[in-house]
Amino acid sequence: MKRPLIVCDCDEVLLHMVRHFRDWLDAEHDIAFTLKGNPFMQSMKRRGDTEPMTEDDVWRLLGGFFDTQMDSQVPIEGAVDAVASIQEKADFVILTNLQDARNAARKAQLEQVGINAPVYTNQGPKGGTLKQIAKERDASHVVFIDDIASHHASALEHLPRSSRLQFCGEPAVAPHIPCALDAGHASARIDNWDEALPWVLSTIEMEQDRAD
Repeated sequence: MKRPLIVCDCDEVLLHMVRHFRDWLDAEHDIAFTLKGNPFMQSMKRRGDTEPMTEDDVWRLLGGFFDTQMDSQVPIEGAVDAVASIQEKADFVILTNLQDARNAARKAQLEQVGINAPVYTNQGPKGGTLKQIAKERDASHVVFIDDIASHHASALEHLPRSSRLQFCGEPAVAPHIPCALDAGHASARIDNWDEALPWVLSTIEMEQDRAD
């Protein structure tokens, strides 16, 4: 029997990232990261430097963080238990925007906190890869969970029959990111697992009833 498929982002959905990135930038690079506005292009500034950070600077620093600091990331509250509950009802995979060379490190990182699931790495908009995963797994229905609004727009374009939950579990960032629900690209916007888990489970059940 076909099972529903949950395709879930990692950073700010399952694991905190920007708070640990901020602390690392402060301690190792003397960079202030305020977690306001666009968290990667408008919120970072070298202390004592009037020149803005370049996009190349940001990508280089992000790469350094993921190469050396993944062990610092802790789970979003409720995420580990939520994944375990979802896995009783559906297949669950991770779709994370990291270079493919970091796939094994991401999988090991998640296993260390108690999340055991296949990991797919991706670069750029996620809709195309999401569609490929859904085809590969022959799912009865797909639920896509991600914090970034543009990925929901991409998911809607490539897999319009999916259910799409925008979720950002970092309170310092959540108020500042564009809302995919308001844009008409997400099915729901929920930023904590106490409310998100019932939504996911009820969506799975509703879609299974429709299939029957």
